Amino acid sequence: MKTIFESKATNTGGRSGHVQSEDGVLDFDISMPNSKGKPNAKSTNPEELFAAAYSSCFAGALQVVAKEHQVDDLGDFSVTATISFNTEEDGAFLEATLDSYLPTVDKETGENLINAAHDICPYSKATRDNITVHLNLLMD
Repeated sequence: MKTIFESKATNTGGRSGHVQSEDGVLDFDISMPNSKGKPNAKSTNPEELFAAAYSSCFAGALQVVAKEHQVDDLGDFSVTATISFNTEEDGAFLEATLDSYLPTVDKETGENLINAAHDICPYSKATRDNITVHLNLLMD
C-alpha cells in the first residue's frame, strides 16, 4: 500500500458542534437539521459533507473510466450525491443516491461508465455492502 495523501479534520461538540480541517480551509458549525431545515442556516452536517465528498470522488472516477472507455469528452457533466439520514427499529442508517449527468454519451455508454466508476470509486468501495447506493444516469 502506498499512501498518496492524508486529510485530517476535528469535530468538537458532535452534531451540535464545530468541525475544522487541519489546514483551516474547512471551518464549519455543525447542526442537526429538523423538519424545518437547519436551525443555523450557515451550519452544515455530516451528511452534507459526505454528499460533497462522495459526489466529487465519484466524478473523478467517472473521468478515469471515461478515458478507459475511449470517451474523450464528458462535456459539462455533473454528479449530485444525495445522502439520506434514516431511522428504523435498529437505529439510524445512511442511504446514498448518485445522479450522474453525462451529456455527451448515449444511454448504454453512460450506464457502463457509472457502473465502472462505482467499481473503482474509493467512496463506493468504502460504502459497498454497508449502505444502499442508488446509481442514476440523467439524460436530456
